[in-house]
Amino acid sequence: KKRLEADDEAWFKYYFRKYYTAEPMPFHKKVTDNVMHNLEWYEVCPHSRELAKTGRAMMMFIKLHCTKKKKMTFLLSATKDSAIRLLHPVKQAFEKNKRLRNDYGGDLGVPWREDEFVTPMGTTFIAVGAGNAPRGAKNEEIRPDSIWIDDYDTDEDCRNPDIVDKKWEFFEQAMYGTRSVSNPMLILWNGNIIADYCCVKKAMEMADHYEIVNIRDEDGKSTWPTKNSEEMIDRVLSKISTASAQKEYFNNPIVLGKVFQKLNYGKMQPLHKYKFLIAYTDPSYKSGKKNDYKATVLIGKWKDEYHVIWVACDQTSTAKMLDWQFEILDYVADRTAVYFWIEWPWIDDMFKQEIKAANKRHKRTLSLKPDDRKKPEKFYRIEANLEPLNRSGKLIFNEELKGKPYMKNMEFQFLALSPKSRAHDDGPDAVEGGVWRVNYKSKESTGPIKIYVYKPTEKRY
Repeated sequence: KKRLEADDEAWFKYYFRKYYTAEPMPFHKKVTDNVMHNLEWYEVCPHSRELAKTGRAMMMFIKLHCTKKKKMTFLLSATKDSAIRLLHPVKQAFEKNKRLRNDYGGDLGVPWREDEFVTPMGTTFIAVGAGNAPRGAKNEEIRPDSIWIDDYDTDEDCRNPDIVDKKWEFFEQAMYGTRSVSNPMLILWNGNIIADYCCVKKAMEMADHYEIVNIRDEDGKSTWPTKNSEEMIDRVLSKISTASAQKEYFNNPIVLGKVFQKLNYGKMQPLHKYKFLIAYTDPSYKSGKKNDYKATVLIGKWKDEYHVIWVACDQTSTAKMLDWQFEILDYVADRTAVYFWIEWPWIDDMFKQEIKAANKRHKRTLSLKPDDRKKPEKFYRIEANLEPLNRSGKLIFNEELKGKPYMKNMEFQFLALSPKSRAHDDGPDAVEGGVWRVNYKSKESTGPIKIYVYKPTEKRY
């Protein structure tokens, strides 16, 4: 027992075999090291779903009680019922876990209820919901020395900043205020970031340590590959909306419709009726299925309308992005002129090699020009140049694209656009670049105004 108590992971694995189903990652071990070896500590875990933050919190607090490092823990959640549900497996561990009962005692103390019980070591767990003031709580002379907060924020509460403030005030005054100034207090917050303004983000400002961990890392790889395979992550994310996936698995809450509430769809003109077309590409700087999006659009102007005729928007390779250009050539054929542009300064030596390979692959030569326009800040440029067109119905997407995968990516990026959003915006950026190039080309082809002066002629009678 002493050997296991000296090694947190070995202790968890021995006493909780059914919970300990995969080897932990460094971010797990960092949290455990902080919580288990700092009696006075404030830790926040803004971790994605499926990263075992609740299961590992349970194992940590049970060990802290078994070793009597902590003697009175509040388990705080959004409601009393949700706190009780979280406390239930803790209580069951003391009642039914044979290894735990054998080594640390088998009978719960008195009193014990579904929302409160005394462990065989004489320590206490109490379930508390937001607003259920626990003032004056004591186990004999012992005051609360630890608070485990789990799923404290809710979607409905976070829609009202006043409720968030009220819940935060409750935590700081009614919960944290129960501590003794002279005895150490451990705070552990669990919960992913579900809104721009939420209690988890306020807790992060106070924390001694926090680390945002998503289901995938910056390179698009599983942050816990021994448990969550790439194939299963793909499967799970494919069954929910992009907005839900970003909130629940990437700590990236997105409010749709802040700038663009909807897109306009309509019928396009036959291609030969457009004076010319612009194919504009916004490339990401990382290739791969899980990184930034690449986007290519084909835009033409009809009277005072801007028609987005063809769209590709996806997380893909540079080779695939170049293939899109040749698809446009085939799509347009010889029905009108097409000018190909790509965001500057993306054409480098490596990219030139990719272009050569694509030319060889398609047995044609691609004329792709770098756009050296000095662009203003992305969000404000897109908002200023595209939102008025969209609102007035002058920016129209091909109705034949509606519901298709590339267009669904494009539409989501438009609807998710806002000054603070961390959603991808490569699609709207490509459309803005294409519209700007259409306008520039139209102005260029119009030429300067010519004034003709005629000599007066003799009157004819």
